[in-house]
Amino acid sequence: MSYPAVRCNLCPRECELSHLERGDCRVRINYQGKLISLVYGKPCAVHIDPIEKKPLFHFLPATRVFSLATAGCNLHCKFCQNWEISQINPEDTSNLTLDPDKVVRIARNKGCQSIAYTYSEPIIFYEYTYDTSVLAHQAGLRNVLVTAGFINEKPLRRLCKVADAANVDLKSLSDEYYQRICSGRLKPVLDSLKIMQEEGVFIEITNLIIPTLNDDPDLMRRMCDWILNQLGPEAPLHFSRFHPQYKLRNLPPTPAEVLLRARDQAMAQGLYYVYTGNIPGSGGENTICPNCKNVVIERIGYHVPGIHIKNGTCAFCGEKIHGVWS
Repeated sequence: MSYPAVRCNLCPRECELSHLERGDCRVRINYQGKLISLVYGKPCAVHIDPIEKKPLFHFLPATRVFSLATAGCNLHCKFCQNWEISQINPEDTSNLTLDPDKVVRIARNKGCQSIAYTYSEPIIFYEYTYDTSVLAHQAGLRNVLVTAGFINEKPLRRLCKVADAANVDLKSLSDEYYQRICSGRLKPVLDSLKIMQEEGVFIEITNLIIPTLNDDPDLMRRMCDWILNQLGPEAPLHFSRFHPQYKLRNLPPTPAEVLLRARDQAMAQGLYYVYTGNIPGSGGENTICPNCKNVVIERIGYHVPGIHIKNGTCAFCGEKIHGVWS
């Protein structure tokens, strides 16, 4: 018996699949003319993390988040730190059986205030993410997406209805970089950022700075200009340090001074909240009031020893601090 081909409209790849053929993400398959997920309720990574690890610095600081991932991804970044699960078939990972209701029940029992869909790419386990998010809201929990944002508009807008916050990995403002290093495209990611903000999802952005590939100051300046003009000066931006991983083991770690210089440049361009990641102790993890310049959230790694925000405002001068604080 022959079965019809199926087109997956979830992400911009829009894979057209014959019977038993998988999409580029490895986890979506045409089975007898129907598109099904191979990873629904089958996470391969489950942890309880500090929310700062996502990283989210302006969303429920110092709380715990129940974090999960399945195998697979619809990008193929040569630097991926979780390539052992993102670039592998789901039958080759060690998976748990956790239906959405069980995820929510465990998260509540463990005292978590939110659930993060993270580590690999929540877009490719879309149905699992969506169904769990619906139940999480019913149980009073928040939902967090840690994503590359490579998704089509229609499914993204639907997912935004049940998402509360997202950290979006904006890898570069160069389409050539996306194609050569990540096997993706830039424009869908920029569109996703604007859609998320339009839909009311709280957004923070991470940019991993990789020596010789995307560390050009002019390129970073253009990225900051885009964030400033499209999302506003209050959008938190994290510059993260690269460590040799996966297919880029030949490159050195990002020098700390490159991240600190990028932070200074971004703030000089007008962004209020800019951070440096993977270089603890530099001071680049603290949240600074854009008005009085006092530290309103002190961080040492994932530890938060001090929060000086009262009713969403700076405890020193009363300036509004952009974020979700309760």
